[in-house]
Amino acid sequence: MNCKSLNIKGMIMPLDTPVIMGILNVTPDSFFLGSRKKTEKEIDERVQEILSGGGTIIDLGGYSSRPDAAFVDEQEEMKRLTVALELLNRYYPDAILSVDTFRSEIARRCVEDYGVAVVNDISGGELDPKMFETVARLQVPYILMHMKGTPQTMQQHTDYTDLIGEMQLYFASRVRKLHLLGVNDIILDPGFGFSKTVDQNYRLMRHLKDFALLNLPLLVGISRKSMIYKFLETTPEESLNGTTVLNTIALLNGADILRVHDVKEAVEVVCLVTNYSKAD
Repeated sequence: MNCKSLNIKGMIMPLDTPVIMGILNVTPDSFFLGSRKKTEKEIDERVQEILSGGGTIIDLGGYSSRPDAAFVDEQEEMKRLTVALELLNRYYPDAILSVDTFRSEIARRCVEDYGVAVVNDISGGELDPKMFETVARLQVPYILMHMKGTPQTMQQHTDYTDLIGEMQLYFASRVRKLHLLGVNDIILDPGFGFSKTVDQNYRLMRHLKDFALLNLPLLVGISRKSMIYKFLETTPEESLNGTTVLNTIALLNGADILRVHDVKEAVEVVCLVTNYSKAD
């Protein structure tokens, strides 16, 4: 493993053992039916499931980023998030929260008004030109994901001359901009399933170690995604086993954070892979 770390509200979170980010979607249309939580009761049950299962970070999203997802305006996205954030602040004040948004104003409100600790931007700053400056001002860790286009158009942008090389340049240029603005804690997310075909996703998985050159924490999110169920000709609901296999491969290739639906199972993967890596 490695000695990377994150500054979370002034406290250092070591990543020598990979951590689990549990997904909490307050959306009606996320691709995995089991992840959709709308009522306070459903949200509370999901938070308990993440924390009791050993999750370290709760990633809260109010805008589905699945292919061809419906557009949601900023007011509606914030309305959805507020329901969960108020509950979390009231009953789980010590939980480490991440907000999954590409909108700088929503990121600002979540951090300043509700104590969110991490901003998770699927667009790498491309969909809101104010995002990088906002994150720099907020001084929170920023998850920089690779995607081309928007959630509605991303699968029309899968043409690459050199997938890995182009992604390395994408990350390098944006990391430089963020560093110049004073953003110190940057997490790279290769964006499995975003602007990539099934075959490209597997090529990306095979080359995960190529992103170690930037010496930044690496987040992998493949939980129940189409690279599993389309390849196996099943469904998201039948993709836990495939998720576990690919999470294992990701950890063996340098992943520091796994973003997942099934927290307990992912924690077990981390325990087993960590023990394997320490064995003589």
